[in-house]
Amino acid sequence: MTVEGRWSSLETVALQTLGCKLNQAETESLARKFLEAGYKVVSPDQAADIYLLNTCTVTHIADRKSRNLLRLAHRRNPHALIVATGCYAERARDDLSSIEGVSLVAGNRDKERLVEVIEAMTNGSRHCRANDGQQGLSLRTRALVKIQEGCSQPCSFCIVPRVRGRETNRPEEEIIAEVKARVGEGYKEVVLTGTRIGSYNHNGGLAGLTGCILKETEIQRLRLSSLEPRDLTSEFLQLWDDNRLCPHIHLPLQSGSDSVLKRMGRAYSTAEYDRAVSRAREAIPNLALTGDIMVGFPGESEEEFEESYRFCERMGFARLHVFPYSARPGTRASRMPGAVRDSEKNRRCRLMLDLAHGSSQHYRGQFVGRNMKVLWEGCKDGVWFGLTDNYLRVFSSSREQLANELVETKMMSLLNGSLWGELETGDAALKGEGVIL
Repeated sequence: MTVEGRWSSLETVALQTLGCKLNQAETESLARKFLEAGYKVVSPDQAADIYLLNTCTVTHIADRKSRNLLRLAHRRNPHALIVATGCYAERARDDLSSIEGVSLVAGNRDKERLVEVIEAMTNGSRHCRANDGQQGLSLRTRALVKIQEGCSQPCSFCIVPRVRGRETNRPEEEIIAEVKARVGEGYKEVVLTGTRIGSYNHNGGLAGLTGCILKETEIQRLRLSSLEPRDLTSEFLQLWDDNRLCPHIHLPLQSGSDSVLKRMGRAYSTAEYDRAVSRAREAIPNLALTGDIMVGFPGESEEEFEESYRFCERMGFARLHVFPYSARPGTRASRMPGAVRDSEKNRRCRLMLDLAHGSSQHYRGQFVGRNMKVLWEGCKDGVWFGLTDNYLRVFSSSREQLANELVETKMMSLLNGSLWGELETGDAALKGEGVIL
């Protein structure tokens, strides 16, 4: 941990997150700790006394975003205590310490005690310590609950095992207690997250934990963040008989070419991936399959890219995150020959993005005319936005106060890639003609 400077009379804290749902879950946990310590949590675009960025380092673009946000925070308030934590801070803390205004750099191993460290740095100085426990915190409609972190089976391209360490699991009773606490706070949906949640190995593994949460809590929606093909056993898939378990599976692919998957060190073939998806679709009606695909991995030939493209086309993803390969220092892939030119990576990205857009539109179009429950998140310029259980973004106009409500909604049409819905609540619903989102 790197520390410099001295501060007093700090009252407000802004927290911002880059990267995965695990980072988001840890930021939410930090926000609660700051509130308990008496701070007021404010939006990241405000000039807060403390600015904390939970960084990501999965690509060079994530690194650049982290640096830019830290510089922006310093320009917004040159007197702020600026804190960098997370995976980039774990990997290259000296890089972040050298940025003007950054006063505290803490890796993932120090993240949980950041509030205590800041209290020690400032001698707990603050004009107002009283807090109602929620002031200034914009709670999400979906609570992110960390169940494990770390990975003991690193892929050749991945920096995460280096910055997250080996696998560790939270006790089952601790996780269930947290889910119950989030339900008590009014959350309708909980997302179980981690680096590799399928590796959770306490008392029956992920399937046992998921079953216990469904049995022992009153959560209305339970979503799993990211799985691997081998996780989708027939026994595990039976849990989706409980309709509170969201019909949405994120199954990272990375490549649809077996030869590239082998160089990546992925623990499956395209045939195994295909079989897992088929089992899941047979077991879960309306399943939304989402995934990640990388282009331009070292040595990826045009033929291998074409194989990957055609495989993604066959899979029919509801959403596909497309990204170019980015060499991460210290990984095996960074030393592999056959680097793909940036111009070629960009071309392949554009082709995959076009495919992803068409696949997403096709999946969403299947639900036009159907009634689905939407968990409404918020409202902007008179238009409400929310998500179905199978991860479809829906917009609607309503006179009702819908925030954090699950409401039956009819899917009327596709607008700019998202669904427009009308609430099945009589006068509460307004027509959506002419609205541009």
